[in-house]
Formats: sequence, C-alpha cells, structure tokens
Amino acid sequence: MPAKSKAQQKAAGAALAAKRGDMKKSALKGASRSMEKSMSEKELEELASTSHKGKPEHVSKSG
Repeated sequence: MPAKSKAQQKAAGAALAAKRGDMKKSALKGASRSMEKSMSEKELEELASTSHKGKPEHVSKSG
C-alpha cells in the first residue's frame, strides 16, 4: 500500500524509526504515534519507502 501524500510517507518513516528503536517513541506525535502502535514493521516499511515524486504534500480528508 503506497503512501498517498508526502506527509503520510514522512509519518510512516518516523513511526518505523521508533518501532526499530532508532528514535524514542515519546518523540512521536499525531499520525506517526498511531501508526507505530497499529501497524507492523513491514506495513510501515511499505509506506515509508514510497517515492515523493508526484505526491501532494497533504491529502484532504473526504467524508
């Protein structure tokens, strides 16, 4: 599952770093904190490895 925006990709990267122990879990905020708790390392890797090219900075929530 590729990231839909640059922000989602960056949050996944931060969550992955915390899950691997490269950064403190207490440093996570918002989406990255919930991603770290709810997603596996493999899922986070897939999101974090998505290319930035052609991705919007943010995707608006559609309700």
